[in-house]
Amino acid sequence: MADGTLYIGTKRYSSWSLRGWLAVRLAGLDVIETVIPLAGGSTAAVKATSPSGFVPYLEHDGARVWDSLAICEYCAEFQPKLWPAERVTRALARAMAAEMHSGFRELRMAMPMSLYRAAVGAGRTAGALADIARIDTLWSEALARAGGPFLFGADFGAVDAMYAPVVARFLTYRPALSAAAEAYCAAVRAHPLVAEWYEAAAMGPQEWFIAAYEAPLEGAQNVNT
Repeated sequence: MADGTLYIGTKRYSSWSLRGWLAVRLAGLDVIETVIPLAGGSTAAVKATSPSGFVPYLEHDGARVWDSLAICEYCAEFQPKLWPAERVTRALARAMAAEMHSGFRELRMAMPMSLYRAAVGAGRTAGALADIARIDTLWSEALARAGGPFLFGADFGAVDAMYAPVVARFLTYRPALSAAAEAYCAAVRAHPLVAEWYEAAAMGPQEWFIAAYEAPLEGAQNVNT
């Protein structure tokens, strides 16, 4: 019998759900996965389920956790390797995760996560490009410090879970990135859990598709991600 339930949104679109789902899987929590199809705006079923009205929402062994970063912290109690072991490095990882959690609004707005959309070259607003430059700097510095392939070394951790939907956006919209950032995107996409998420997203029923997130963008070219 499972120890709880993880509620997530449609895998093609729900960036925050991807973060929470990765943390839960990396920690090995035994939970039932329940997908609530998103409606493109306010989703009544999500509001009826989650205390905050958003997904992901985790119920586990008496705990109720309704925020992606909080889910990462909760999962780290079961799998401490989600954060770096050394204090200063762990502080840096947490700062990077928190910046993702609270920032990069322009990127979110200009390049919404839609895993199989034809969107190469789209969304390159000035604000989004500034966010991308900041993310590239963060990634490049962390990778140079730890040696990769993930942000803090050989293991895929909580900070990688927080940035995985950014990688998904970059693979869809293909903005110009440094060589280090491109290599990091490839490593994240190749991770077995990320690959599993993509495969499940591709198999989701068409009635869950949101037309506004599926329509090809003008001048964009499709790529196989």
